[in-house]
This record gives sequence, structure tokens and C-alpha cells, in this order.
Amino acid sequence: MSRNNAIGLQFDWITIGLLALMALCGLLAIYSASFNPDATSLFSMSESYGKQVMWIGICTILAIVVMNIEGEFFNQFAWVIYGAVIVLLVAVLLIGTEINGAKAWFRIGSFGLQPSEFSKLAVSLALARFIGSSKNELRHITTRFQAALIPIVPAGLILLEPDVGTLLVYLGFVFVMHREGISGNILIAGMGGIVLGIAAITMTESTFVYPFIGENTGVVLLLLIVTVVAILAFLFIRLLTLPRFRRKRIIQLCVWFVLAIGFTATVSYVMESDKILKDYQKNRIHIILGLLEDPQGSGYNLDKSKMAIGSGGFSGKGYLEGPLSKYDYVPEQNTDFIFTNIGEEWGFIGSVFVMGLFVALALRMIFLAERQRSQFSRVYGYSCAAIIFMHFLINVGMVMGLAPVIGIPLPFFSYGGSSLMGFTLLIFVMVRLDAERLTVFR
Repeated sequence: MSRNNAIGLQFDWITIGLLALMALCGLLAIYSASFNPDATSLFSMSESYGKQVMWIGICTILAIVVMNIEGEFFNQFAWVIYGAVIVLLVAVLLIGTEINGAKAWFRIGSFGLQPSEFSKLAVSLALARFIGSSKNELRHITTRFQAALIPIVPAGLILLEPDVGTLLVYLGFVFVMHREGISGNILIAGMGGIVLGIAAITMTESTFVYPFIGENTGVVLLLLIVTVVAILAFLFIRLLTLPRFRRKRIIQLCVWFVLAIGFTATVSYVMESDKILKDYQKNRIHIILGLLEDPQGSGYNLDKSKMAIGSGGFSGKGYLEGPLSKYDYVPEQNTDFIFTNIGEEWGFIGSVFVMGLFVALALRMIFLAERQRSQFSRVYGYSCAAIIFMHFLINVGMVMGLAPVIGIPLPFFSYGGSSLMGFTLLIFVMVRLDAERLTVFR
């Protein structure tokens, strides 16, 4: 028995209770979305709900094991775990099984293992270990670059699969590094990047032609104008509020200008090239931006999803009574589109309840992070909050037509063993670290 176990640890039962409630609600939603009248037993292994029960059982054992491992183990072996996941991400590109256009799975019999689901845990631990080291201070540009490389390396491998959903989740680590001292200008730049990206996509698809210039040149000129205006608007405020060090601000202006032009050109290249995004993925982005209507093609999933959620009304159609869910009108309705089943059968009330669970979990992670005595545990806690928030934001935004349709699960609700195990490990490591906060100082 370890010294920490001997003195008795105070585990955060609020977090554990939230996870149990979310897993239960997720199982109910999966049962409804996959219901088979010929196999009504919740433990039927021929159906996804039976397999999910098995995964919940496995994850329960996994959680108990994690809670009995001293937190110092995760600190000392953070780089080992990170390296192992990098090896798995490389291996899946070489010998993995391609499913739905992404080579992101190891096929083991009738089950699949997705390494990218565990990469979020590995990156969180490695980032916490790096930032938590007393010699690494994020006010130095070199340290910032090194910290950024920790999520960038696995993100690059995930992009090659490609798994765009998990890749977008990695953007949440910007919030983590902002909490640890990186300037808020990065967040402003991120918002500006979104605006520039939308402008680049919209203008690339524009049929407007400048007289005497030509179609392609006209589009590039429009992109340059938007880029310059966005940068000048940002830096004009900085110049007014901080009149000193104008030379430094002019240099910043030039750097931001070059970066914005490069980003805009990259977005245009990605949308025109067939090497990164598939045609159906581009079409889904165009549908979100109102550039394309294809309800029977690329927009089919989104069209049926919005129809199902809208039909739920205030109180829903009732459990197992959603016609669109019952007759499988929504593809992937027990995995990435599980929220459509909730919206149809549980209605506005049920949807808000589920959203409230995710908000409560993210806020709880922040609360736990802020009461830690070690920087390692604090950084890790914020990483957990950021990952949960990004998954929730992207998945719900996707099924409601507010974000492009990409493959990304809703934590603890979507069917899948890799996802459930990944999030179980992620959260319960934090539960264990928090339980030691009064006895261990790293």
C-alpha cells in the first residue's frame, strides 16, 4: 500500500458522479438510437448498446486502477506515454485499417482501436510536464515554441490520417497555454484566422471577375484587401493605446501581414487541392457557409440532423418514440450524431440538460485545476477542461449546422470503446492528481 493510500485520499465524488450520469445518459441514447426489436436486451452483444455496456464495465475497472496509481507516476512517465502514442500514430498510418476515408484504426477482430483518442491524454501529460518544469517559463519565445511543438507533432500525424475532428480539438491547448502566461494576442489572432479563413473560402468560390484583371487575380486581390484591413484594424487599436515603442509595433505589423497572407493563401490552396480534404469534406464546409445546397448528397447528414432536432420541440417525442431515429434517417446516429437522437426524443429540455452536464464537467475541471498546489496538476486540469469543451462545442455545433460535419464523438455519449476509454483515462488521472493535492507538491 502506498503512503498516499495509507493516509486516505479524498476523491472528488462530484466529478465521478457527473461522469457516471453522463455515461448512463449516453447508454440510454445509444440504446434508443440503435434499438433493435429483435434484440431488446441491453446486454445483447450483437448490438452497439450491448457492446457499450461492456466498454462501460471495462472503463469502470480502468478508472479504479487509475485512482490507485500514485500521481507521481503520470508526472515521471509523461514523456514515455507521449512517445508511445507518437509511435502508435505513426504505426496506424503504415498498417492501420481505413474506415470512412481515414486510416486511423487498428482492427482487432470485430473491435477497433483509435490511437488519436489516447493522444489527447498523452499531449496533456507532456504539456503539463514541460510547463510544470521550473526551468521552463513561457515568457521566453524559445520555450513557447517548444511548448507548441508538443501538440503540433501528433496533430501533424493526425492530419495525415486524416482525422480533422481530433485535429480541431487540439486548438483547445491554446487556452491552456494562455492560462499559463502566453499573451491574449494569440487568441485574438485565432479569431482573426477564423474570419480570414471564412473570407478566403467564400471569395475563392466567388464568380466575381474584375475587369481587365481576370477571375483568379481578382480573387487574390480581394483576399489581400481583406487581410490588410483585418491586420490594420487590430494594430491600429494597439498603436493608439500603446503609443510608445512604435518601431516594435511596425515590425509586428509586418509580421502579422506576412502571416495573414500566408494563412489566407494556405486556406485557398487547401480548398482547391485534392491532397488534404476530400471533395465531400469541402462540400460540407461550403454547405455551412451557404455556398452550396445539397440535401441529398454532402448535406444529407446535416439536413436530417437538423430535421430530427427541430422535430423534438420543447419536450421531445418521447424515449424510443423518435421516428427519424427509429427508422435510421440520420447516418451515424449512435456515434457522431448521437445528439440528434437526444434532440428528437428528449426535446429542448433534454438537450439543455445534456449541455448543462458538459458545462458542469468543464467548469469542474477548471475548479479542480485552480485549487492545485502544483503547476503540473493545474496545467493538466486545464487541458482536460479544454478538450471536453472543444469536443462538446464542435460536435453539438456540427449536428446543429453551426460547424462543418466532421467525425468527432460526443464524450461519454457516442458509441465507441476507444473514445470512452480515452476520456475515462483523461478525467480519472485528474481525479487522482486532485486527491493528492494536499499531500504532494511537485
